[in-house]
Amino acid sequence: MHPIEHLRYVARATGADPAVVACEAAAALVQMAASQPAGLVPACRRLVDRHVEAGPVWWLSARMLREEDPAAAGRRAAEELEEDRTSVHLADALPDSATVVVIGWPDVVTDALRRRGDVEVLVVDWRGEGAHLARRLAERDHEVQLVPESGAATAAVVADLVIVEACAAGPAGVLAVPGSLAAAAVACHQQVPVWAVTAVGRVLPVQLWDALVSRLDGSGEEPWYRSAEVVPAALVSQVVGPGGVVETAEGLAAATCPAAPELFRVAG
Repeated sequence: MHPIEHLRYVARATGADPAVVACEAAAALVQMAASQPAGLVPACRRLVDRHVEAGPVWWLSARMLREEDPAAAGRRAAEELEEDRTSVHLADALPDSATVVVIGWPDVVTDALRRRGDVEVLVVDWRGEGAHLARRLAERDHEVQLVPESGAATAAVVADLVIVEACAAGPAGVLAVPGSLAAAAVACHQQVPVWAVTAVGRVLPVQLWDALVSRLDGSGEEPWYRSAEVVPAALVSQVVGPGGVVETAEGLAAATCPAAPELFRVAG
C-alpha cells in the first residue's frame, strides 16, 4: 500500500487500541520518511488531529520529528509498543483475590486480568464495550459483574482497587474513558487505591500534554459528550507502566519522547 493511502487508512481508524493505531501509523510514516521526507511534518500533524486522545500517536510523531533518523525512530517506537510488558507488571502487582473496578474495555488491563483468575472484576459499561468485556471474561470462568454507567461511583465504594487505563497521560493527570473520573474521585474519598495504567507511549512531556488537553478543550464539544476525560494526578495512588509499579509523580513524569513544537499547531 502507498504510504499516503496507508496514512489515510490509519487516520480514519476509530475505536482501536491506541498502541495498535500507533504501530500502523509507524509503518506508514517510516515509508514516508524514506520516500517523501518533506511530507512527514504535515502527515504527523494530520494523524494527531485525527487521534487527539491517543497518546502513542503523539509520542510516535514527536520521536520521528525530532530524532535525526526518522525512519529508525519509527521502527524503534513500533518495537517498543509491541514489546510492552505493562500488562505483565500489572498482573503481578494485583492483590490476591481482590475486587477491582475497570471501565469499558481497557486493552492493557484486560490482558493483565486474563492472567489472574482469582480477581473479581466489576466492569463498568461504556458504549457497550463493558458488556462485551464482561461476557468474554465470564466465558473464561472469571468472576465478573457488569455495572451500568450510572454505577461507576458506587462500584468504587465496594471495590478493593480502581484501575484506570490511560489513553494519554502527563504530569497533571491521565486521559481515560468517561466514568473514570467519577470512579477515581469516589475511590480516593473512600481511601480505595486508584491505579493508573500507562503503557508504552502513553506518558507525554508537559508541553505535549498541555497541547493535547488544549486541543480537546478547543474542540467545541461539551465535556460530557467527549469520549475521554481527565483524571487529575491527585486522585491517583500509583502508576503501573512499562517499568512496573511506581509512585504517581514519577510515573506521570516518565515521558520517553521529546516535546516536538511541530505538533503544537492544530493540523489543517
